[in-house]
Amino acid sequence: MKIDRLIGILSILLQKDKTTAPELAERFEVSRRTINRDIEDLCKAGIPIRTVQGTGGGISIMDGTGWTGQS
Repeated sequence: MKIDRLIGILSILLQKDKTTAPELAERFEVSRRTINRDIEDLCKAGIPIRTVQGTGGGISIMDGTGWTGQS
């Protein structure tokens, strides 16, 4: 179910500094496009997610927001 995947993605983002769409797609056995839509849905829900494209990029929760325990 989508809600299970969204909670799973959020859990991973809270545990790791960053991850990538391909890693999430493999983990949840869905396409990268589905992961991108899920990330967009999490953003719409008010979760402060940051995405950086290219080498060294990835998906993370923004620092200083209180979500990661970092200030």
